[in-house]
Amino acid sequence: MEAYSTVRTGTFPERCAAAAGLALALVLLRLPFRHTIRTVRWARRAGRRPLAPERAVSLVEAVRHTGHLWPGRAACMETSLGAVLAASLMGRRLDWCLGARFAPPPVEYHAWAELPGLGPVGEYTTGGWHHRTALTI
Repeated sequence: MEAYSTVRTGTFPERCAAAAGLALALVLLRLPFRHTIRTVRWARRAGRRPLAPERAVSLVEAVRHTGHLWPGRAACMETSLGAVLAASLMGRRLDWCLGARFAPPPVEYHAWAELPGLGPVGEYTTGGWHHRTALTI
């Protein structure tokens, strides 16, 4: 079980982008998956500037906090996609990764946001979680 912060994080523009990114992610994940992939590829091209690691963590936490306000499901797929789209709305870039997370059994399917070349953002990797990427978009 993961412990997510319920503390509001991020600057006002980051919180606004987080809300818009999560809303867009919730809509996209109800469409055929090819539309989601096409949108994420567009978002990757739109976000040209790199995102500082501390700002990336803050943005992911802002999306998670916004997800707590949503009455439906807002798990790893929704929050990671929301963070990637929120970064794109701010003109920044995050990768969206789908794969598996290995821990002491069981193995879980997982989605996360990643800084290119720096690894998962906002994930609990220090506690023995190991990520294997199957697809990076």
